[in-house]
Amino acid sequence: MDTATAFKAELLQVADAVAREKGIEREEVLQAMETAISKAGRAKYGHEHDIRAEIERRSGEIKLRRYRQVVQEIEDEHTQIRLEEARAKDSTLNVGDFVIEELPPIDLGRIAAQTAKQVIVQQVRDAERARQYEEYKDRVGEVVNGIVKRNEFGNLHIDLGRAEAILRRDESIPRETYRVGDRIRAYIYDVRKEHRGPQIFLSRSHPQLMAKLFTQEVPEIYDGIIELKSVARDPGSRAKIAVLSHDSSIDPVGACVGMRGARVQAVVNELHGEKIDIIPWSPDPATFVVNALAPAEVTKVVLDEDQGRIEVVVPDDQLSLAIGRRGQNVRLASQLTGWDIDVLTEDEESRRRSEEFHQRSQMFIDALDVDDVIAHLLVAEGFTAVDQIAYVPIEDLTEIEGFDEDVAEELRDRARSYLEEQDRQFTEQRRALGVSDEVANLDNLSQEMVLRLGRNGIKTMDDLGDLARDELAEILGDEAPGQDELDNIIMAARAHWFEETGEGESGGTEPGEG
Repeated sequence: MDTATAFKAELLQVADAVAREKGIEREEVLQAMETAISKAGRAKYGHEHDIRAEIERRSGEIKLRRYRQVVQEIEDEHTQIRLEEARAKDSTLNVGDFVIEELPPIDLGRIAAQTAKQVIVQQVRDAERARQYEEYKDRVGEVVNGIVKRNEFGNLHIDLGRAEAILRRDESIPRETYRVGDRIRAYIYDVRKEHRGPQIFLSRSHPQLMAKLFTQEVPEIYDGIIELKSVARDPGSRAKIAVLSHDSSIDPVGACVGMRGARVQAVVNELHGEKIDIIPWSPDPATFVVNALAPAEVTKVVLDEDQGRIEVVVPDDQLSLAIGRRGQNVRLASQLTGWDIDVLTEDEESRRRSEEFHQRSQMFIDALDVDDVIAHLLVAEGFTAVDQIAYVPIEDLTEIEGFDEDVAEELRDRARSYLEEQDRQFTEQRRALGVSDEVANLDNLSQEMVLRLGRNGIKTMDDLGDLARDELAEILGDEAPGQDELDNIIMAARAHWFEETGEGESGGTEPGEG
């Protein structure tokens, strides 16, 4: 075999070896080599020329060619050729075609060879990164095994075999230590395509790591018979998972615990001793919250669906158990259920109900000029505000024991008179402050909010429209509604700007800016 033939065979062997080592296609390696040889060719014949290399895929023979495009008018004589001149070489050529000229093979000198090597290495690295990204971009949500490669200030670099991932310190379990060479199991929560290559981010503290570990340990979850509805974790310390069985004959909690606790213990061991409470999920929020607060016993639950809050009453001796050390139990229960949970003892709840009853009774005594017996009856029937009595159907009042139609009519008349007097006083106050009728009539503003605006110099729709959301919230203080309502108030105040300037020509800024 002559030297040229040996070189061709060696070229293909190198391509095969690189492809196997890097886990990329042989074709990508050969294309990288062609790019490198083309660059070396331009270095010899001139960078202004369009010189392309081609490696014959079977024999390994390298062909070097110069390309010139056929044009009517030449703009670049190095890469273009006039149509007449091209047809003198080949009569079948048309504008847009290429005149291809074979060039003698080049001897890659030391500099050219080094340049070619750098190009090949870079091209192969780019191909390897593209392969890694394509392989891992759809694996977000998987649990993977790897080996700790190095530790940089608490951030672990993990060798996954065909890629490298990073486990940042804030995604690790507290007090969990790994040394170089240790095996590790973690959850892929993000894969990003960055300039320095794909970045694969792992987590040991993510709630879904626990969900995936249970899916691996409990066949019923893998098969879909048991559904893992939610997970809450305090990584390294304690966790709660809520499970639901789609087969009435299978106990979801028992299946997850396993024979003698084998299944749950396997997950606990993987998470280095993290305690796990397995909770039966329920579509009823009250039942679900009671289950989530286990092992504490709950005697009463009061839901406030508008605020997304649940008030839970427990016996006095169960309070510390319900709250948990540093509030851990109630915090995890809140995360698991999606409800804000307030825990009260029976004594605290009794005192608070008594205070609320007294306050509401006193309000009715003052507003309606009635004795405490009538006020107590109204509160006991669930009335909480004067306007409820002013506009309630007469039958709702006559149903109260001891109330006839005359008493009901008198109570409604007194309630309406009280509200009218309140409105009159409010109107006097806000006019004295200089607050315009337009501001006072905005839907989402209460009377107290309007007065607060006036006291802070916000008197017109323009004054109100000029405020940012945070400024309005600060002025309204504890009267401030949620962010969406604040935005609605500001946009309602700005509405006339749009009418004046026309659609899309508002002079204002978005709520929250400023």
